[in-house]
Amino acid sequence: MKTIGIIGGMSWESTAHYYAAINRETAARMGGLHSAPILMESVDFAPIAALQNSGDWNKAGDILAASAGRLERAGAEIIVLATNTMHICAPQIEAAITAKFLHIAEPTAKALLDDGATRVGFLGTRFSMEMDFYTDRLREMGLEPLVPDVDRTNLNAIIYEELCRGIVTDASRAIYVRAIEGLAARGAEAVILGCTEIGMLISDDDSPLPVYDTTELHAKAAVAAAIEA
Repeated sequence: MKTIGIIGGMSWESTAHYYAAINRETAARMGGLHSAPILMESVDFAPIAALQNSGDWNKAGDILAASAGRLERAGAEIIVLATNTMHICAPQIEAAITAKFLHIAEPTAKALLDDGATRVGFLGTRFSMEMDFYTDRLREMGLEPLVPDVDRTNLNAIIYEELCRGIVTDASRAIYVRAIEGLAARGAEAVILGCTEIGMLISDDDSPLPVYDTTELHAKAAVAAAIEA
């Protein structure tokens, strides 16, 4: 099995889920006491979040590309960025390394298309919902993404002020369920949890639509790539 490199810390809450999901999938595939060979660099999220808010994506990309380079030099053969929003910097990361970079949108789109869903809701940070770097990638792969037309401010605040800090509340879950209901009313067949923390709050048991958790799908794809490569 090849070594997986994780650029994490955005937030550390979701990165912890990545670590667990990758090792669960490795054990399920390989059995016994197997776990994944992992290298991780966990960045300080506060400076990254400040760069997000100031719109300095290039500087943020430089930080993450440097992280990817360190992981590659340490021996990582497959690299994942454990955040959806910061995939806006994916081109900078890919340009900085020769190791395989596994984009989070790819396994997500594949899972939806395999299940026959094309018109899909997309929930994420305001950056992912309002900018086109992510939804355009989904369109290129054959999906028709829909983003909420209401509650975007509340949805974003729940991510940064609660989920990134490990806070999960029923009131916030209700806001997300209401947003999913709105997407269903517009014809969405499923919903992408397009922020790595949202799976802490919403599951299939809560949602009126089937949910596709990018954290779980990305982690499983990383294991598949590491085993099959």
